[in-house]
Amino acid sequence: MKTFKTLLFFGLFAVLSSFIVSRFYNDGYAIGDKAADFKLKNIDGKMVSLSDYKDAKGYLVIFTCNSCPYAVAYEDRIIALDKKYKELGVPVIAINPNNPQVQPKDSFEEMKQRAAEKGFTYPYLLDEGQKIFPQYGAKRTPHCFLLEKTEEGNIVRYIGAIDDNYQDAASVETTYVANAIEAMLAGKEIDVKNTKAIGCSIKI
Repeated sequence: MKTFKTLLFFGLFAVLSSFIVSRFYNDGYAIGDKAADFKLKNIDGKMVSLSDYKDAKGYLVIFTCNSCPYAVAYEDRIIALDKKYKELGVPVIAINPNNPQVQPKDSFEEMKQRAAEKGFTYPYLLDEGQKIFPQYGAKRTPHCFLLEKTEEGNIVRYIGAIDDNYQDAASVETTYVANAIEAMLAGKEIDVKNTKAIGCSIKI
C-alpha cells in the first residue's frame, strides 16, 4: 500500500509538472508571425501597450530582469539600443517575466529601484501573472523579439540574442539586434533572423 501511494504521488507530481511546463514553455512566435498587443504595468504605475506608440515603425521587445547576471551585463547595451533606435521609430519595450514569489529580486519594487539606479530610458513592464512571455515563447533573460509595425499588424522579424558576447561589449563581433533593426528600417532582408538567447531561465 505504501508503494502504491508513493507511485501515485510521483505520478501526480509528474502530471502537474508537465502541466506547468506546457503552460509556460510553448513554442511561441516564429519569424513572420503576427504578435498580439499587450497591456502591462510600467514602473511608473501606468499601463503600457504597443499601440501607445503611434509613430513607431517597430518595437524591440526584450524579456529581461534584475536578478540574472546575463541581463545585468546587457543593461547598458539595452539603454544604448533604446537611445539610438527609438529616435528612428523602434523603441525598446522591456518586460520582466519572472515570478517575484520565486525570485524576490524581481518584485515590482525592486524593478523600480533598479530602473532608477541605472537610469533606464525605456518602459520596464511587469508580466503580472506571467501571461505574455509564453505567448512570445521567451525562454531566457534576456530574450529579444524585434517586431515590425505593418498594416497587417506587428510582425516578428528577429528572435534571439542581442549580440555574440554577453561578457564584454568591447569584444562583440556581431550585433544581431542592431543589424536586424538596420535592415528592417532599410526595407532589406534580415540576414540572421534567429539566434540562441543566452541567459538565465525564466522563473515560474
